[in-house]
Amino acid sequence: MKTILHTAESRGHADHGWLNSYHSFSFANYHNPERMNFGVLRVLNDDTVSGGQGFGQHPHKNMEIVSIPLKGDLEHKDSMGNTTIIKEGDVQVMSAGTGVFHSEYNKNKNEEVKFLQIWVFPKTQNVTPRYDQISTLDMAVKNSFYQILSPEKTEQGVWIHQDAWFSLGDFETKNTSTYTLNKPSNGLYVFVLEGEITIGEQILKRRDGLGIWETGQITLTAATPSKVLLMEVPMT
Repeated sequence: MKTILHTAESRGHADHGWLNSYHSFSFANYHNPERMNFGVLRVLNDDTVSGGQGFGQHPHKNMEIVSIPLKGDLEHKDSMGNTTIIKEGDVQVMSAGTGVFHSEYNKNKNEEVKFLQIWVFPKTQNVTPRYDQISTLDMAVKNSFYQILSPEKTEQGVWIHQDAWFSLGDFETKNTSTYTLNKPSNGLYVFVLEGEITIGEQILKRRDGLGIWETGQITLTAATPSKVLLMEVPMT
């Protein structure tokens, strides 16, 4: 098993006033040649947007874009005709494919919105753009990982054009859970949303990330009440 640790403090950071963003991988003005991606996982941004503010209309192409709200209400509009609001408990996916424009704004004037913006390289180029969102509230299982994304339309969660699987877990103190990779050749990026966990002898705290590959399974133990996002992705 091989690993790479990205502590919360080592992430790139940009404070634009209306947007406070932490970058696990190189993004915009943050460029680190050793932090370009983890396999096909290209972007993991931890964003906080001030009340009433947001990203104006901008283009994307040939990227699978996943948004996971953590707090507040995020309004999405796109060139496919979608106008939606996503909130904590939702997962949103947009396959940019041949090209799409979209905007994202904090729906509320008096409170922040927090969300993860995740980009994954697709395995197929120039697909027809598509949009989807789901609520994960009925999927959630305490003290166990539950799947929120996969490559298959028929599986639980949203789907993307890539052999990737995402799972969330909400764990009580001292609870232990094992995750088995769907494809042994894939890698696993562990991102701690809240709390503190251990994997082997590695301690991970809030917003730490750990890339793991050349293993088929990991076991995680929660040292405190913890929320964890697992992103299983191809390494090439």
